[in-house]
Amino acid sequence: MGKAERVRILIVDDHAVVREGLRNYLGARPGFEVVGEAANGAEALQAARKLKPQVVLMDLVMPVMDGIEATRALREAMPDLKVIVLTSFADDDKLFPALKAGAAAYLLKDVGPNELAEAITATARGETRLHPEVSRRLVAGIAGGAATGERPEDQLTEREAQVLKCLAQGRSNKEIGAELFISEKTVKTHVGSILDKLGLADRTQAALYAVKRGLA
Repeated sequence: MGKAERVRILIVDDHAVVREGLRNYLGARPGFEVVGEAANGAEALQAARKLKPQVVLMDLVMPVMDGIEATRALREAMPDLKVIVLTSFADDDKLFPALKAGAAAYLLKDVGPNELAEAITATARGETRLHPEVSRRLVAGIAGGAATGERPEDQLTEREAQVLKCLAQGRSNKEIGAELFISEKTVKTHVGSILDKLGLADRTQAALYAVKRGLA
């Protein structure tokens, strides 16, 4: 396989040891080319625009810009780019927002090397890959929602519910951050997650939704 046929990969993780391990492993395989690394979502956006990878291995919990927000931004800027979430977390409050943000695959870091390589190759072809635990949670979530009549707002975390209430009161990100003792960047991330979970287009719709549902 020639260099031009290799899958071009960008590794995004805030731990240098993780990035080094992935780079050494993937760089040694003939079907892959690691074109760059990034330590957070903001760096990932810059690197992706410059390096034009086909696949991004994306951690979720990172400083500056987390993996969910970065995935959403990357997919908006580069629709053909495939994002594989590679994380230690299978929690629903990360799983569902990541998939809604446009992740093509969701793997846990305990995945074996061969499984990771196969997932990268499959994702580059346009296929989807999920860790077995992730698949179980998705099935359980769908079944549970159907059985209990779960409402969209039931997916919100406690913090997201607090942010939604503030949105309904017409508060800005700065005001919300001051009240909840979190940064404006964190507020923005929560707002994006709320919009994804509720299937809404903007914060105005979120505010109206909250008022109509009596959540304010």
